[in-house]
Amino acid sequence: MTLADDKIAKLTAALRNAGVRVTRQRIALLSVLRDAKDHPDAEELLKRTKLIEPAVSLATVYRTLSLLEAAGVVHRHSFEGGSARFETATKKHHDHIVDLDSGEVIEFNSDKIEQLQNEIAAQLGFDVIHHRMELYCRKRR
Repeated sequence: MTLADDKIAKLTAALRNAGVRVTRQRIALLSVLRDAKDHPDAEELLKRTKLIEPAVSLATVYRTLSLLEAAGVVHRHSFEGGSARFETATKKHHDHIVDLDSGEVIEFNSDKIEQLQNEIAAQLGFDVIHHRMELYCRKRR
């Protein structure tokens, strides 16, 4: 089984565990989610999914995303100034830079930042369980 197949299997299992039918429309949406290299919003996911399965509706996209989010296999991001955007949760932990001019979302990982966050939490008597970091930036001119 390839990584792509494994990702679809996890997403499909999450839907079945939620008690919903895995329809052609939902399989098409899962394929779009699996292949997304960016962080699309529901409207963009609908647009991409309609290229595969024209019968899909926005209601199906939203309901499916909610089920996948509740199952922990999709992350919802609410970046400032925009609608909720989505990505599969199968990636290694990473943080985000949001380009304020273009809306582009860039993923990054920094061992220095992770270490500093853990040190600060420890100094204050805490252990980091989970975190999200979003940097809102403009490209240098």
